[in-house]
Amino acid sequence: MVKIITDSTCALSSEFLEERDIDVVHLKVNFGETESYDELTGITNAEFYRRLTTEKVFPSTSQVPVGEFKVAYERAARADDEILVLTLSGKLSGTYGAALTAAKMLPELSITVFDSLSVALGLGLLVATASDMARAGASVAEIVPHLEQMRSNTHIYFIVDTLEYLHKGGRIGGAAAFFGGILNIKPILTFVDGEIEAIDKVRSKRKAVARILELLTQAIPDPNQSVQVGVMHAVAEEDMLALQEKLLATFPNHTRVIAGEISPVLGAHGGPGLIGAGVIPNPTN
Repeated sequence: MVKIITDSTCALSSEFLEERDIDVVHLKVNFGETESYDELTGITNAEFYRRLTTEKVFPSTSQVPVGEFKVAYERAARADDEILVLTLSGKLSGTYGAALTAAKMLPELSITVFDSLSVALGLGLLVATASDMARAGASVAEIVPHLEQMRSNTHIYFIVDTLEYLHKGGRIGGAAAFFGGILNIKPILTFVDGEIEAIDKVRSKRKAVARILELLTQAIPDPNQSVQVGVMHAVAEEDMLALQEKLLATFPNHTRVIAGEISPVLGAHGGPGLIGAGVIPNPTN
């Protein structure tokens, strides 16, 4: 039996994770030098976003500690033969590296660590697929090639309402943030080899959402393609639901949909108003 472990940025509901017996290790959110919380369990989304928009102290974030992974591996090994760990992109966080380090500390266990090269809905759809296959009796050796195929065909695009939080988090320069704010620029962001890159920019959120749909249909031109779909937001549920309706109409042959608010670690960098969507073709082999 394969045990699935992932991190708290996976964008899957607590109900799904509990029903599938998927263990979650937590990244941290820090307010100043004295307050540190496990995201999701230590601080709620509602409380985090309230503090993000009302307090002067900008939160920092930190990776999952090596020790937390080690404890999760030891717990999983009591009942499962193989352990498969899926994390957010190693180019965005040290969490992937921590997972590898902890695995090396337990050489007697069969542990495979998989870098999603993504985060949020991209990671979540990979985790859900891995869980499907594990429940059907597949081994890690059978699951990983499917995940690799999905990873190489993942298409995710998102926008932020303001560049302020990317600037505060050190992800964009002050001049660019100021320029974007003045002109109401909405950058279209995506993942390229596990890193966030801007691939386009438009002048309004309405145009940005339309551009996201256009990019996804260009990436997957066959409307009958079997796909998995994800949508996400940060304090922008109404906008996300409108995008979801259009996305599902565009890709009617969807086998899974995940939707929800991104976790505090991601929200600290994207800020309120972020919305995004992703589509992954289902594996063919």
